[in-house]
Amino acid sequence: MDAANGAAALWGAVVASGIYHGLNPGMGWPLAVSAALMDRSPRSLLRALLALAAGHLLAMVVILFPFTALLVLAERQREIQLAASVLVIALGVYLLINRRHPRFLSRVPPSRLGLWSFLAALAHGAALMLVPIYLGICRTIETDAGHAAAADLMTRNTGVAAMVAVIHTLAMAGSGGLVAFGVYRWLGLKFLSKSWFNLDLVWALSLVLVGVISLFAAL
Repeated sequence: MDAANGAAALWGAVVASGIYHGLNPGMGWPLAVSAALMDRSPRSLLRALLALAAGHLLAMVVILFPFTALLVLAERQREIQLAASVLVIALGVYLLINRRHPRFLSRVPPSRLGLWSFLAALAHGAALMLVPIYLGICRTIETDAGHAAAADLMTRNTGVAAMVAVIHTLAMAGSGGLVAFGVYRWLGLKFLSKSWFNLDLVWALSLVLVGVISLFAAL
């Protein structure tokens, strides 16, 4: 696979992971439905989705930007990607062993959806899942490490990190918003209470899969 096709596949993974996160009820779309049903207003649904998206975006930024700073060390880019891949695999294995949801999420009041979304994205590894994908995208960018200024490299990778975070969040908010609107508009609270689907196992396995793929790509 050439560099252009590799970059396209990685950007596709950014969008696909966003859609996947949005469809996962653990990322919060049922909370948006509940807010709209309680207020009997679709505006409440939109406000809740915006708050969830803002929290999710902040979590992406908090995780991605430290790796952006590390990539100033361009000659260590491969080692950084290897370390990130191992971290993602380790988190996936941990979530396979420990299926309990973090208790602190239940202590966040419903009025603070942005904070809840931020903490949920960190606790479930949604932000960490993007790191190997982001590092793979950075490796497709041609850079002469011997002559490129560190400031130029930092600026370029900061821009990529911001694009990854924004595109991923838009895909997440779009897919989750469509599901939430469908449940609110046509299916209602009864569906929400009886048709909850649990993706914990799939989520943990997907983290391991992303980490393994990135690990082999970096080797």
